[in-house]
Amino acid sequence: MARGIRDKVAIIGMGCTKFGERWDVGAEELIVEAFLECIEDAGIEKKDIQAAWFGTCIDEVNVGKTAMPLATTLRLPKIPVTRTENYCATGTEAFRGACYAVASGAYDICLALGVEKLKDTGYGGLPQLSPGTLSSQWWPNLTAPGAFAQLASAYSAKYNIPMKDIKRAMAHISAKSHLNGTFNPKAHLRRAVTEEQVMASPIIAYPLGLFDCCGVSDGASAAIITTPEIAKKIGKKDIITVKALQIAVSSGEEIAYDKWDGSHFVTTSKCSIEAYKEAGIEDPRKELSLIEVHDCFSITELVTYEDLHISERGKAINDIMDGFYDRDGKIPCQIDGGLKCFGHPIGASGLRMIYEVYLQLLGRAGERQLEDPRIGLTHNLGGFPFMNICAISIIGKYES
Repeated sequence: MARGIRDKVAIIGMGCTKFGERWDVGAEELIVEAFLECIEDAGIEKKDIQAAWFGTCIDEVNVGKTAMPLATTLRLPKIPVTRTENYCATGTEAFRGACYAVASGAYDICLALGVEKLKDTGYGGLPQLSPGTLSSQWWPNLTAPGAFAQLASAYSAKYNIPMKDIKRAMAHISAKSHLNGTFNPKAHLRRAVTEEQVMASPIIAYPLGLFDCCGVSDGASAAIITTPEIAKKIGKKDIITVKALQIAVSSGEEIAYDKWDGSHFVTTSKCSIEAYKEAGIEDPRKELSLIEVHDCFSITELVTYEDLHISERGKAINDIMDGFYDRDGKIPCQIDGGLKCFGHPIGASGLRMIYEVYLQLLGRAGERQLEDPRIGLTHNLGGFPFMNICAISIIGKYES
């Protein structure tokens, strides 16, 4: 019977570049920047790495369609390297490959690295990615802000919540994350904004304003994975292990039938249940220390609180306005600033989220350090509200 990978793999090193408009470097330099921090943190040599997974999404720029650029850039010792791509879950998908390889016993030490040079595409948002045969039906006329704005309208209609109240909650979410970002030297945007400024910002797609949408940036992040036993042998005292790693991909039913009301993410709801089961979490509202969610838009973060089964359905606004997810709240969300302050270089985002939880668990988060966190969750959402991919990782302190 399948038992998952709980406590079978440990993260012994992580690295993350500064995110932003990195016109001074190419994707290769970003790869090196993240890797050097990661391998120094791990305390191993490059020759110890037995396999690698490389997350990158956009083909037209960056590093092309193969895994070879990771091997050539880092001069990896002719080991297996696999390129992964899974929309906005691309970085977490690379992490999953490395974790499963170690958990299976195929390798002892693996590398996961994700990178994206989004600014080089020239787009103001994410470039269009073809969904294949569905493109002729609806894709060409769809924008990300427009699609997620409909999520807000559906949520408002389902729970009979006035849009002004939803906008106020979204403003609190954005202001909270921008304040958190001021404490993070690796964030792209590091200036606090008030809720009033968020509310008064130009509308992008009603009800989403400028500050309700994450920015575009470049960045890379990396992780080195091994077993808890090997981590101990190489002298790691505080060991961080993966408690759960789950991915759910839409079957298309959301847009094929009329059962889905457009007010939440079916994949996140299912994926989180499976992740909690794997991690042995019975009450996430009481057991999670912090979360990093895919706040591509503030309405996404709001709805995700409920899909993660932390806030009750239709009641997330109450928790938001009560400060439940603030840095001094019960479960701080986006303590590093989130996508709001980092932007979303697709291949790197999932690993960047894990990087923050990893630092927090080790007590190495500097000014933004939380008091004694024990377990954290990261959440990626790729695609659109009505057809998407959800990836969730849960990591925590190892207790042998």
